[in-house]
Amino acid sequence: MSGGPILCVDDEPYNLGILRMALKDRYALVFARSGEETLCAVKKHRPALILLDVQMPDMDGYEVCRRLKSNAATEHIPIIFITGMNHEIDEKAGFDVGAVDYIAKPVSVPIVQARVKTHLSLVKTETLEKSYRDAVHMLGRAGHYNDTDTGMHIWRMAAYSRLLAEAVGWDSDRCKLLELAAPMHDTGKIGIPDSVLKKPGKLNADEWAIMKTHTQIGYGILKQSSAPVFQLAAEVALNHHEKWDGSGYPNGLSGKQIPESARIVAVADVFDALSMKRSYKDVWPLDRILGYFQDNAGNHFDEGLVQVFLSRLPDVLKIRDEWDKREQGMEDGFSINEG
Repeated sequence: MSGGPILCVDDEPYNLGILRMALKDRYALVFARSGEETLCAVKKHRPALILLDVQMPDMDGYEVCRRLKSNAATEHIPIIFITGMNHEIDEKAGFDVGAVDYIAKPVSVPIVQARVKTHLSLVKTETLEKSYRDAVHMLGRAGHYNDTDTGMHIWRMAAYSRLLAEAVGWDSDRCKLLELAAPMHDTGKIGIPDSVLKKPGKLNADEWAIMKTHTQIGYGILKQSSAPVFQLAAEVALNHHEKWDGSGYPNGLSGKQIPESARIVAVADVFDALSMKRSYKDVWPLDRILGYFQDNAGNHFDEGLVQVFLSRLPDVLKIRDEWDKREQGMEDGFSINEG
């Protein structure tokens, strides 16, 4: 088993024996017989999961759980209470202090095995999801590594993308996936030479041709993973500069030939770019931005998506304000979770 052992806690040796019999063939085990022993065992062994008796003489399971959940180093460890009490109020008390499940005494071996397997699987799933999010954030930042003034741009436009996807009827899971994929749309810029990427003036024809390859570079990087989030990100990276009228790049796609994911991200990306100050431009006032979208709906952008996006403008502006506050908080020295 990856990770730490399972910590079994009970003041009765008989009950510990049952837990040992149920789990010894599948997992590494450690044991404790009191609240204080439990806290010491957690510190020493860093268990992957704790099976915790509620009624113990020195410190009950609720207090043990409360202490573990109040410590950043141990709050992530799932705790399953094992108890002879079966009143609803007791279960509520356990969940209130952070337990993930209950097993009633007398303990059933198949139930213990099933619950432990389920909760360890959930831990693995959560760990994998965190790994995906970490990778998303790293690739999103990598694509803008040489930009000194993008701030929260990629996270705001990701939130706009999710909002627009929800508004046009995408299911909840796919909306969340797009919000994760959108920040990676410019991953390919890590392959563009600084002489082009950081040039202060207008790019010449040859330099522009190089710049446009960032879509294909990003696609080539992101498509290497079979995970749905990276497959969607690859699709967006390749197509987010295509235009509704076929004048975009890299493949000159038009209309609904362009994946809807990329059409959504194009709207979100440009709206946020126009809403922010850059080294070469000031913030555009809102009425100018709206005018730009109205003028370019049907040529640059999918007209239907523009109409839906503008119909949700109050929600868009709320998102913008929330991220602006986060950005200000970071500038003021506060730690803010960008996830």
